[in-house]
Amino acid sequence: MHTWPSLRLPRRAGRTRTSTRAGTRSRATARVTGALVAATALLVSACSAGGTTTTSAGAAEAALAALPRATPAALAPYYGQHLSWRACGVPGFRCATMKAPLDYADPGAGDIKLAVARKGATGKDKLGSLLVNPGGPGGSAIGYLEQYAGVGYPAEVRALYDMVAVDPRGVARSEPVECLDGPQMDTFTRTDVTPDDQREKNALVGQYRKFAESCGAHSARLLRHVSTVDAARDMDILRAALGDPKLNYVGASYGTFLGATYAGLFPDRVGRLVLDGAIDPSLGSRRVNLDQTAGFETAFQAFARDCVQRSDCPLGGKGTTPAQVGDHLKAFFRKLDAHPVPAGDRELGESLATTGVIAAMYDQAAWEQLREALTSAMRENDGAGLLALSDSYYERDAKGRYSNLMMANAAVNCLDLPPAFTGPEQVEKALPTFEKASPVFGAGLAWASLNCAYWPVKATGEPHRIEAKGAAPIVVVGTTRDPATPYRWARSLAGQLSSGRLLTYVGDGHTAYGRGSSCIDSAIDAYLLNGTPPPPGKRCS
Repeated sequence: MHTWPSLRLPRRAGRTRTSTRAGTRSRATARVTGALVAATALLVSACSAGGTTTTSAGAAEAALAALPRATPAALAPYYGQHLSWRACGVPGFRCATMKAPLDYADPGAGDIKLAVARKGATGKDKLGSLLVNPGGPGGSAIGYLEQYAGVGYPAEVRALYDMVAVDPRGVARSEPVECLDGPQMDTFTRTDVTPDDQREKNALVGQYRKFAESCGAHSARLLRHVSTVDAARDMDILRAALGDPKLNYVGASYGTFLGATYAGLFPDRVGRLVLDGAIDPSLGSRRVNLDQTAGFETAFQAFARDCVQRSDCPLGGKGTTPAQVGDHLKAFFRKLDAHPVPAGDRELGESLATTGVIAAMYDQAAWEQLREALTSAMRENDGAGLLALSDSYYERDAKGRYSNLMMANAAVNCLDLPPAFTGPEQVEKALPTFEKASPVFGAGLAWASLNCAYWPVKATGEPHRIEAKGAAPIVVVGTTRDPATPYRWARSLAGQLSSGRLLTYVGDGHTAYGRGSSCIDSAIDAYLLNGTPPPPGKRCS
């Protein structure tokens, strides 16, 4: 279980989708008190003071610089290209292939081909194109468009916009990063991520090394050129190819980092940008992992409070505290560590079970499924339910084939930021801090933060602020009990952006748009349709 796509939208009814063990960078409502959220925020602040969990003063002050407004001559052929649209197997959608320079520093070094999809506006008075991205990094934007945004966004939005998606470079249909095959990924995802002795530590480090070396061997051409800055520059080429003077965009989870990066590079070309489930670009990777660890603890406590009120809760009954629920779950994990349980023709061990639980933290609608899966595993010795949750999270199909989600996730994250830890010794020193942030998930998420230590190419990015001075209003959406992108990140990003406007959802789950809050949906729809951002300080529940 490596690379928790910490910042990703999980698959759920009608919607595809992000800490990663290959990096860290995806809707009903159970309630948690505001005091719990505040306590978690204070805990993280206390834990992260000093060290590499926070950015240096210089990095915190540095802001992403805008690119020159004039298109460089070497890029003119890319900006002037015409897309040839064709049928692509899904009724109502058309597909095309777009070219971008593999290396923006050396445009003559060759091209990369990017897959694009579009569903035309249904109305007459079009507002242009609306680009969508579901997060990851590594999530297929085209899959998200075809399965949800192109058919599930409000009819009024789809009437006025051509709905468009491009799979970012290295992802899905756009020259995907390739690393391990299916059986190798099975071994990777089930490796014990809470090692108890030196042998298990060596095995874990060995898997991280093998993953990184395999990516380097199979995707050497791509690995230096899949950063978020590269992907944001690709979006500007797409904007031009679509004939749009400004970029209109809805990005979720990691998609907020991609959208904010675009705004920082091209502030004068910002149209209507919605950044839902925001990432704070000013944070270093260890701090990102630590904040997310606390976020999953907050989500788990909300689940625990709800679970003990249900007759089918396998982790305790009424009167059981969230801490006791956590103790019961950890005891179950320890049991699985020693004795995995059958799960069809496979077996469920601690790592895959933990992934299954974390997958359900993204969305309260999955809590019932999680209760049933835990009951089957704990009381009936049947791990199939938890394994199904884990497989969905890793995008593993019934034939043992994986999408390239985890490979692309690592490739982007390990290029965007220096590693959280450079070796096992640093992880061990940080374990108490992570375990304080989350008694349930802390140890696993700390060891998961080691993945980029062995990456075959050096990071090109650093923590930085994004101000996007001169940009049109940008709507930043934060959910108060979001496990994967903590609410404080949305507040920070909205404060960094010169034109940021924070929209708050008081509730549970990862991201907010299209998840049942008419208040959130109407505010975002009004912005997309009329250009009117929500008033300052607007909160919804």
